[in-house]
Amino acid sequence: MLRLGDIGGNPYIGVYCAASESLAILSDAAEPRTVKDIARTLDVQVVKTIIAGSTIVGSLVAMNSHGVVVTNFAEKHELSRFPKGLRVGIMQENINAAGNNILANDSAALVNPNASGHTLRMLEDVLDVEVSRGRIAGIETVGSSAICTSKGVLCHPLTTQDELKELSGFFKVPASAATLNYGTPYLGACAVANSKGAFVGSRTTPIELGRLEDGLGLF
Repeated sequence: MLRLGDIGGNPYIGVYCAASESLAILSDAAEPRTVKDIARTLDVQVVKTIIAGSTIVGSLVAMNSHGVVVTNFAEKHELSRFPKGLRVGIMQENINAAGNNILANDSAALVNPNASGHTLRMLEDVLDVEVSRGRIAGIETVGSSAICTSKGVLCHPLTTQDELKELSGFFKVPASAATLNYGTPYLGACAVANSKGAFVGSRTTPIELGRLEDGLGLF
């Protein structure tokens, strides 16, 4: 399922929300209608919270079906809203905006090339996947430059064909390039998605929406 929308009037959905196959973590400021739309579109449980006192939850959280990674500025009372039993990792370094710096699905995780060895080991443990450092189209904040699910990875428009081939092999899904929100190249900021659907910024054009649908296998 695909749906266009905003969060608090802002079309940069991925800044305020992160999702896996069964769970979405959403800004506490999101309207009740938006919560329902995301739950229905992605077929997930939605948890509303703030992280590090901020509503930019999507920039500060990375996740897959195995666990969730958050900035080291997150407070215990904020994380207490997460479902019991959810595996949680803390990004203990200067590169701590987990959502911006980690791109993950249930097969692999790519992280900012400046991440420490400690962070790589933590990601392997929490997300239970192969982890590698890397860039996408020369961009170190890989989580903001792409969207990755168990059906596809959609990347910054300047990603080369060689990079797309490497990303496809690493994440074990097809890889393609596109824009969203009327030409925005930072796809991770523009939408939240899983294998069942995508909630996409309202400025996204029909052509962009079609490329996302094809790239993430949402037929």
